[in-house]
Amino acid sequence: MGGAESIGKTCILELLATLQGSCREASAIFVGIYEPTKQKLLKLFPENLSTFAHLTAGAIGGAVSSFIRVPTEVVKQRIQTGHFTSAPDAIRLIVAKEGFRGLYAGYKSFLLRDLPFDALQFCIYEQLRIGYKIAARRDLNDPENALIGAFAGAITGAITTPLDVMKTRLMVQGSVNQYNGLLNCAQTIFREEGPAAFLKGIGPRVLWIGIGGSIFFGVLERTKLLLSQKRLDQDLKSSQSAVINNKR
Repeated sequence: MGGAESIGKTCILELLATLQGSCREASAIFVGIYEPTKQKLLKLFPENLSTFAHLTAGAIGGAVSSFIRVPTEVVKQRIQTGHFTSAPDAIRLIVAKEGFRGLYAGYKSFLLRDLPFDALQFCIYEQLRIGYKIAARRDLNDPENALIGAFAGAITGAITTPLDVMKTRLMVQGSVNQYNGLLNCAQTIFREEGPAAFLKGIGPRVLWIGIGGSIFFGVLERTKLLLSQKRLDQDLKSSQSAVINNKR
């Protein structure tokens, strides 16, 4: 019994350590999956179907990173709604009362919201960026990437607000089980609060995600450029070293 408790405490401590940097890790995992997947799909799809490559890559990246994002979201939502006062307390009590499955409360609704969100946001961003690049006939600068990222984030945030409302309701209900699944949640909200309830918080959500999109995509493109330049410099040095060795 003591061994089981020790293992449980160890798992919780490890989970705590993971959640502390989960946002960074989830973003890194997403990009790490999205970029290579996108490149492979772009080679498979013809150029006029690049939209499907971006949509699919975004959905795959979102699905993989969800294993970190969902527990983080559950803990955050429970704290924001006053269920707990700190992340350690939230994790400990959720696991104690609901088991580790409690950290994945609303997982299906999270995927229903975030997979379309990730797919749409990255697809809108990539397509806008391609169109702008063709029109400008040059590479985009950092402010332009940030502006397109903000627009893509804001539009996607507005479209997915109803899904976010349902996801939040399912995640914060805990063991009360006010809603019996996603469909029941949608029906209950519609019946008791009306259609307008599905758009609650759309203004702040659009603003916040727009700002986040601006920062995220601006940093992403700058990082990709720096890594590409570093790779070119390394290749150049390797080539120069090879030439020098051949002359000897």
